[in-house]
Amino acid sequence: MEVKRTCCFTGHRPQRLPFQFDEQHPDCVWLKERLRQEMVRLITEEEVTCFITGLALGIDMICAELVLELKETHPQVTLECAIPYEEQAARWTVPHRERYYDIIVRSDYENQLQGYYTSDCMKKQSHYMVEKSGHVLAVWDGDVRSKTGQTVRYARELGRELTIIRPVTLEIIREKKTEPALN
Repeated sequence: MEVKRTCCFTGHRPQRLPFQFDEQHPDCVWLKERLRQEMVRLITEEEVTCFITGLALGIDMICAELVLELKETHPQVTLECAIPYEEQAARWTVPHRERYYDIIVRSDYENQLQGYYTSDCMKKQSHYMVEKSGHVLAVWDGDVRSKTGQTVRYARELGRELTIIRPVTLEIIREKKTEPALN
């Protein structure tokens, strides 16, 4: 898997999205279409062939399912599930767990990063995904303190190409690759 041909996703959990868990809501339908269009652009213009999802509820799952749909028309595309720890979905509702495992079964690669939960496992997951990716597709409201905001900051530090979609306005902001920041 080439870094320049890989894209990972980051985005808010349903509670931070305007439509929350209602994926039939018009705002969610529009957001999914924007995400799909951006993924097609990455595939056709940037030659991205691998997508990585962390499979959290919300944007991660939405993006994973969109990639699985796009594989029908773009068979060169693969999906990796970067699972932070074994029991990630253990406390979720049955429908959410079923959706989670359905995505894993249909993905091309499953990579469990560690066996059990630790206080830094989500940060490790974000770093893993950004380090393996030349592109980061983020659904982010601009809050720098959120996990999504921290992932966006790390992507900028590493000089990754970044596409941000604002969840309320659906504005797309593209930041081209830069030299990694010196610490």
